Amino acid sequence: MKITGFNPTIITKNYEDTIKLYEAMGFKIAHQSDVAEALISQSTRMKNADGFVLDINESDKFPCDLTLIRINVDDLDGYYKLFTDKGFKNVMGDGVIVENSHFKGAHLVSPSGFGIMLMQHIKK
Repeated sequence: MKITGFNPTIITKNYEDTIKLYEAMGFKIAHQSDVAEALISQSTRMKNADGFVLDINESDKFPCDLTLIRINVDDLDGYYKLFTDKGFKNVMGDGVIVENSHFKGAHLVSPSGFGIMLMQHIKK
């Protein structure tokens, strides 16, 4: 098992304003997509000149903004088991994996309350 990416992610109802805030701090849009999955409707990846990466996702499914750690992995099932064995819970329900043509993933929360977005890109 291998981690292929690790960066902060913000899930917000204030999508455009959040993007503008980070643009004011020197981040530039590297990639945008319409996700249209259960929790997220749009996603923007931003990068600054020093190579720091930040994902901003739009969602109206949460009562407040969330900040979590996105962890890209090469084996979602293996890492999912690792985290759930350590007491992490899937916010969408036990064993629920979101999947589309580009990725599969899960939003997990630790026993102490911090969140991770576990993702595996699907390579074609």
